[in-house]
Amino acid sequence: MDIVYIKELEIRTVIGIYDWEREIKQTVSIDLDMATDIRPAAATEDISKTLDYKAVSKRLIAFVEEAEFLLIETMAEQMAAIILSEFPVGWLRLRLGKPGAVTGARDVGVIIERGQQPERLPRL
Repeated sequence: MDIVYIKELEIRTVIGIYDWEREIKQTVSIDLDMATDIRPAAATEDISKTLDYKAVSKRLIAFVEEAEFLLIETMAEQMAAIILSEFPVGWLRLRLGKPGAVTGARDVGVIIERGQQPERLPRL
């Protein structure tokens, strides 16, 4: 199985449990590894035969910018559900970070894996 990835996708949204967080937009950062088979696209150079990372990015940006969440856990689960249901992805690993949320830390967040994990992931 192959991995199509998106790294450090930054989106502004309303996220957080504190009153002041509900009044502003903050940046979240997304890293996404998605298992798919790239061989049909590689053999034909046909974008319709692969996972279009631009389409995934645009879908996530539209969703996250319009939504409001209390918890990053909820946001991560909903993003994973969208990807698995709308794109040819059998498994994903999603890292969702909230930079600057903790004083002294560059980033905090969650990493989730959803779907049927391939037997062998490519080495990075």
